[in-house]
Amino acid sequence: MDDSDPFASRLRQPTAARPLLGLTVLVVEDSRFACEAMRLLCLRSGARIRRADCLKSARRHLQVYRPSAVIIDLGLPDGSGGDLIQELAEAMPRVGVILGTSGDEYGEEAALSAGADGFLAKPITSLAGFQSAVLAHLPPERQPVGPRILSDEEIIPDPIAFQDDMALIADVLTDTTDEQMLDYVAQFARGVARSAKDDALAAAASALARARANGQPVASNAAQIAGLVQQRLQQRRAI
Repeated sequence: MDDSDPFASRLRQPTAARPLLGLTVLVVEDSRFACEAMRLLCLRSGARIRRADCLKSARRHLQVYRPSAVIIDLGLPDGSGGDLIQELAEAMPRVGVILGTSGDEYGEEAALSAGADGFLAKPITSLAGFQSAVLAHLPPERQPVGPRILSDEEIIPDPIAFQDDMALIADVLTDTTDEQMLDYVAQFARGVARSAKDDALAAAASALARARANGQPVASNAAQIAGLVQQRLQQRRAI
């Protein structure tokens, strides 16, 4: 099924208030907190959302559907989102809009080098910024007609989704001997922390990433992240 076929959505044309009406956005994102932000952004914009939390799930989805736009996180549990970006950029027919996303400084360069049309830096909370990033790469027939008022609305995801991400980190950190998973924890925790504007957790995740890159012992770094995560899980229990 081709979700990007304009004739399939002729009764759902974009409007100034809902400029992405009629589009389907596939979000490839392992963080529930970041994906909740995307869900709200799509809802406010009129787009439908489908979610995949890993490369395997995304590729399985793409065997059945061709969405209008795909937003791909670069750090996924089973590999690099950059590989999927490259696959989609080279595929024929090509998905209409391919955007990369990351909380890392190098993310934009990596996404564009892989073939992405654009990039969304985490945290992604601006409704106007999200809409503009997608609309900038849509063909004229998928654009809303007439002037469009840019909203200054900022999206605030449900904090329960953040707690779900904390629970995932806590579960992964039960085994600190798996070096590959430690690398994943470092990038995942940093991305979630930046999305949630949690400076302490972001700093701890960055410290773990540096220690891994320099071949240094990481037990204390992993323990610091585990402690911060437990504090945040305790806050959920208190609520």
